Formats: sequence, C-alpha cells, structure tokens
Amino acid sequence: MSGLLRICTAGSVDDGKSTLIGRLLYDSRSVYEDQVHSVKVASRNRAAGPIDFSLFTDGLKAEREQGITIDVAYRYFATARRKFILADTPGHEQYTRNMATGASTADVAILLVDARHGVRVQSRRHAQIARLLGITDFVLAVNKMDLVDFDRGVFDDIRDEFDKILHGAALHPIPISALHGDNVITRSERTPWFDGAALLDYLESVEVDRNQSAKPFRFPVQLVLRPNHDFRGYAGQIVSGTVGPGDAVTVWPSGRTTRVKRIVTWDGDLDVAHSPMSVTLTLEDELDISRGDVLAVGDTHVGQRFKAEVVWMDERPLDAGRAYLLKHTTRTVTAEVDHALVFNQIGSVVVSTSRPLIFDRYGDNRATGSFILIDPATNFTAGAGMIVDTVGERSAMAARPSAAERLARLARAAPTDADAVEAIRRALEEILT
Repeated sequence: MSGLLRICTAGSVDDGKSTLIGRLLYDSRSVYEDQVHSVKVASRNRAAGPIDFSLFTDGLKAEREQGITIDVAYRYFATARRKFILADTPGHEQYTRNMATGASTADVAILLVDARHGVRVQSRRHAQIARLLGITDFVLAVNKMDLVDFDRGVFDDIRDEFDKILHGAALHPIPISALHGDNVITRSERTPWFDGAALLDYLESVEVDRNQSAKPFRFPVQLVLRPNHDFRGYAGQIVSGTVGPGDAVTVWPSGRTTRVKRIVTWDGDLDVAHSPMSVTLTLEDELDISRGDVLAVGDTHVGQRFKAEVVWMDERPLDAGRAYLLKHTTRTVTAEVDHALVFNQIGSVVVSTSRPLIFDRYGDNRATGSFILIDPATNFTAGAGMIVDTVGERSAMAARPSAAERLARLARAAPTDADAVEAIRRALEEILT
C-alpha cells in the first residue's frame, strides 16, 4: 500500500485523542529524540506516567496548562508502507468548529470513545459532522479498555451503538489502551477475543477513493490575467477532473461553450492538467468571464436556492431574517437561510443567494458542493454548509441556451462577418459531432 492518507481524530473531551496520537507517533518511531526529551521534561509531576503522550500534539501553552486540545494540531509521519497527514482535533464543545476544519480534508476519521463513559453527546456530534463532510471510513477506537478490565461486553455495546449512528459507513472498531499501547501498533495479548487489525495496520492498508481526476472537470476562475493586448488567461485551481488543449468546456453561468486553447504554467505549456493543479487556461473564443465563473464539463447546477446541511459554529444564533456572506469556490455573494440554528447545531436548511451559484451536490463533489457562511459585521466564519439538493431549479445543462440562441450570440459577438462565419462553423461542427 502506498500513497498519502489524511486522518483526523474526533470524539468527546478527555476521551484520549491526543494521547492516542502521541502513542502512535512514539511507537512508530515518528518523533525525534529532542522531541521525546522535551516531552519527558514537560511530563514531570503529572499523573500520565514518565511520558505524557498528549504533549506530542498539544503544543499551545494553554493546551498544556489545561490538559485539553484547543487548536487543530497537524502531524506528518510515514511508515515503510504509507505517508500520513494527521489532524488531532479538539473534543471540547466550544471548539467544535475546529474539529470540522480538521475533518473537512480527511479520508479517515478516528472516533475515540472512553470505555467507562460510552457514547456521549459530543461523540455523536463529531461522528455526524464527519459523516456530513463526506468521510465514509471510520475507526472506532474504544479507549481506556484497561480501566474496564478489557471487558468485551463494554466494547460490543459501544460498537453496536455506533453501527446505528454511522449507518452505511465502513466502521472498523478496535479496543485500545492509548496509555499502554494495546492494539495501537500491534495486537494486544490482553484482548484475545479481538481478531481485527491493530490501528496502524488498518491505517496502512485501508483503501480510500480520492481520485478527483476521474470526476467531471470543474475550474472556478480565480483571476483574469491580461498582461497585454495579446493575452487573456483565466487562472485558478482545477478542483476536479482533467483538461487538455482542444477540449470543449462550458462557461457558467452564461452557458457559453468554447474550447481550451492553451494550458499555461510558469514552467511552460502543458498537454494535460488535472486536479488539484493550479494553472492558467486560455480559450479559443473571446468571452465575458470574470472571477467566480466556472469552466465545466458535464452536467452541473446553476441556481439561487438549494437545500443544505449546515453546521452552525457561531455562539450568536443564526438569524433567519439577516443577510450573511456566502463563500462558494471563488465567488462570494450575500445569502439568507430559511430558519435559525444555534451554536453547534446541525440542521437542514434552504439557502437563497443574491446571485446564481454554479454547484454540485456535496456527495458528488466536495469542492463545488461546500460553502461557508460569514458574519458581515465581524468577518467571523459562522457556519459550514454542504449542498444536498436543488430547490426549484433546473440543472445547468437543462437550462443552457438552445442551439439557435448560441449561434445568434456567436454571430453578434464576432467583430467581422468573416469571424462570425468561422465562429458559427466551429459551433455547428461541435453540435453535429
């Protein structure tokens, strides 16, 4: 198994997320000697033993003083089989928004549950947020099993409850003791009844589908480059799919179709580009394109109303009668939400925007199916949303101009009769082939 795996931890406060990650890094020899020495010094006079493994990730002074995780701590490590980016996220209810940030880019979520306390409110909330964010592979790490004498019944009850919470997801339950290392790197002799893979073995072998290049082409325009009269390019990041010179693309929201002329980079032109590359595209036709427009292939949606699941992260409740800023890919518009949400609530809402957005359902494309809501008074990121479906809107392909309308527009936009004839000829060839 090779490739990069992005992992996040989730779960309630004090369930042992940082300790588990510290143990994983320490036992897999992914920390330097000076880091180990520093943590040993900082661990003195604490109840965690000679090494407080949580200090490998809890780097803020306030985190070490209070014994909690506040910010998302990212750690990079590798084994002989795989490379990892690991996000240790906070469990405290006040920092749920930080957990959502860490989970937004993860492939696998490690859900920790304290065996003594079972599934708590925050455990459920984190599991639901991770599922909403599109994570389908979960490790259920039932921690502190040493404090319940490795009772199989306790483990089975927690596993059965999470089977219901994460119905339809791939769940790999593991009984562990992060403090003592049971089932973290290798199988523990203290759980002879457990026949699954240890945590590291699972992470090294799990297969996830992150091939954005296989999805339809989406290119939100970030910047229009016009250094001189001879060059007009559109800069941005390919969020999904591949593209090459000569490929037909549709510009939304106008619905105009053209072809890619060049793929320009600092190192020279490319024959093909794919997600997540940042490039500049030039087009065969002179079109009115600006920041926030999207170049796309295949069916997408253009609309001003859609259903979404929103995680509200502001201590001030969502005001249904108030306008918020909505940032979606490279476009920012004002928007209203149909009903209120309170801090840490996850709710299904209908969003109405002041200008059309070009989007996909979140389940089909994370990049074009997600958005954030910003309080315009404070510039605080107040909510994170995942688009579920359209509301009274046709798909963009269904709403596109007819062939006759497209030909008429091309003729009107051409500077000379000869250019008009050539533009119509190319369009007819595209339509008929």
